[in-house]
Amino acid sequence: MQPSRWIAAWLLLLQACPPGHSQQAASPWTDIRNCSVDPPYLPPTATNTTARLAALRDAMRAHSAHAYIVPSTDAHMSEYIAERDSRLGWLTGFTGSAGTVVVTLDRAALWTDSRYWTQAERQLDCNWELQRTTWIKSIGQWILEWVPAGGNVSLDPFLFSIDTWNSYSQALQGSGRALVPIETNLVDQVWGDQRPPPASSEIYSLPAEFTGSSWQEKVTGIRQQMEEHTRSPTALLLSGLEETAWLFNLRGDDIPYNPVFYSYTLLTSTNISLFVDEGRLTAEARQSLRAACPGPLCVELHNYSQARAHLQRYAQGNVTVWLGTEYTTYGLYGVIPQEKLLEDSYSPVMLAKAVKNSKEQELLRAAHVRDAVAVIQYLLWLEQTVPQGQVDEFLGARHIDALRRAQQHNRGPSFESISASGLNAALAHYSPSNTTRRKLSVDEMYLADTGGQYLDGTTDITRTVHWGTPTPLQKEAYTRVLMGNIDLSRLVFPPNTAGRNVEAFARRALWDVGLNYGHGTGHGIGNFLSVHEWPVGFQSNNVPLAAGMFTSIEPGYYRDGEFGIRIEDVALVVEAQTKCQGGCARQGAGGTHLTASPPQHPTGEEPFLTFEVVSLVPYDRNLIDVSLLSQEQIKYLNAYYETIRARVGPELQRQQLEEEYRWLQRNTEPFPLASAAATVTATLGTLAMGSLLSVLLAGLQA
Repeated sequence: MQPSRWIAAWLLLLQACPPGHSQQAASPWTDIRNCSVDPPYLPPTATNTTARLAALRDAMRAHSAHAYIVPSTDAHMSEYIAERDSRLGWLTGFTGSAGTVVVTLDRAALWTDSRYWTQAERQLDCNWELQRTTWIKSIGQWILEWVPAGGNVSLDPFLFSIDTWNSYSQALQGSGRALVPIETNLVDQVWGDQRPPPASSEIYSLPAEFTGSSWQEKVTGIRQQMEEHTRSPTALLLSGLEETAWLFNLRGDDIPYNPVFYSYTLLTSTNISLFVDEGRLTAEARQSLRAACPGPLCVELHNYSQARAHLQRYAQGNVTVWLGTEYTTYGLYGVIPQEKLLEDSYSPVMLAKAVKNSKEQELLRAAHVRDAVAVIQYLLWLEQTVPQGQVDEFLGARHIDALRRAQQHNRGPSFESISASGLNAALAHYSPSNTTRRKLSVDEMYLADTGGQYLDGTTDITRTVHWGTPTPLQKEAYTRVLMGNIDLSRLVFPPNTAGRNVEAFARRALWDVGLNYGHGTGHGIGNFLSVHEWPVGFQSNNVPLAAGMFTSIEPGYYRDGEFGIRIEDVALVVEAQTKCQGGCARQGAGGTHLTASPPQHPTGEEPFLTFEVVSLVPYDRNLIDVSLLSQEQIKYLNAYYETIRARVGPELQRQQLEEEYRWLQRNTEPFPLASAAATVTATLGTLAMGSLLSVLLAGLQA
């Protein structure tokens, strides 16, 4: 399919414009810093960090540190962190979820990815350099430039993964600079009594009706994997907060939007040690853990702070400790002798958690039905109120959160709601506040990326809408994002396929006209756990896709300073109902024919896989250019809308939401199939898609 004339002209115009001289750049930006003028201009969203940096540098001198590295994570490598662990945020004023800071005795710099560049320019003062990359190689080069030979580069070893520590060590190797761990966190030291207190809320047992299996069954399964492993590990160390929460069917509230609690677990064939703030366990949770004491299914409770010392004592014996390097810090890793380590990227608990059993799948499906009700209520409310000019981004975010809270089993949002209008939607992870809120307008696109935590599952969905007349660029870009979502969602692929080998299907329709997006295409999702659940997804460090995994599918397009588009659904990996699984070609007088026999799974041959989309909210018809869609894409879209009607319609009626039910019927009307002329184009597109698949999957045989 060739680009339309207007897109070709638009791309040509962009190429002709000198860098930094777009139409938007002609107007001065007053919401980002300008450090090139005297005095420097700082927006009201920036934080004055002069005193904080001075105090940190005093602490560095006291520890003979010439540079200090501060990450954006916690001691469990969590993506989302508690305010108490937001050391980078407190030091810099930058609140993005990903970043690294290096402070020397006279310079300071922040590294972050493209999602947060504009946000960083809004929040940093002029004490900070912004480095527009996250590569450790780049950080290392900067350190070599600004730290003299013989200098010490220090960090807290309990805030860096094993791989990250090794990467920094390699970057400095042979340079004359030493990587020196300091177990006293220097940011905590200068933060002092202003640092938020530790969590104190209850840690509770998840009701049995919301679990896939008992914790005893899970422990037995993990122990069986330990026994069958060729290295015969004697213990498994769990550092990721999701791992312990999932294993014991416990939940907490230590980290915003994530029902987890600070903990470590050391599991052996005969003992279970849980390191946690024991006083916060409910009586029911304690009874569940201690019911089989003494015995191999008795959980011994230890203070959270004793984890390292306990592990160090255990490692002195004739033992082998199995751990996942992605979630284990160098501070813990370092107390285990190398010859006693069994390392994998992810622990067996992380991998087991990623594949949902049939009950967990049904729980997540049910959560998405009720979640769809809340999102439909929200979209209808926007249609009715935005034309009155009284809705802003912040109000919108609060309203969708409130609608979700009214749904059965809801426990709040699964992340800070992204409610972005117009140019703010071009920031992939923008979230509104009292100081940045922007009015919603019928003349602009609006992006809502929101999700909920329910006892039966976690949700995450993005819909982009326009209530007026979208521009040709907006409409075509939206349609191509939708095409990418559909193409990946309906893809049939071999078992053991890595997500990175198929994620290009979500980009192909955009690539056809020279467009792209700069973020990942999807991530795993939990059962009342993290909204970003590793190791599932489409990135290079994700594990191969398997039946029972849930992942988001979320292509997008962002035009800086103008608008942003993202369409995100959660999908379950399921077995595909293919005609010729196992081989059903037969040779006849007229050549080779394909029989329409039911799927066969011959011995030794695994079935092919596909996706079942469980998010159940229609897309914005006002932004869809049906003429760009192939016959197969339209058929898929119509079938998806039939599913939405069948599953969400009865729930809307059960909740007596008749106006929302009528809205659903209007917005899931089937689309007309393409004309004969379009069918030819669609056929060519299907052939091209097949060629792309053959190229992408060729690497699977390597």
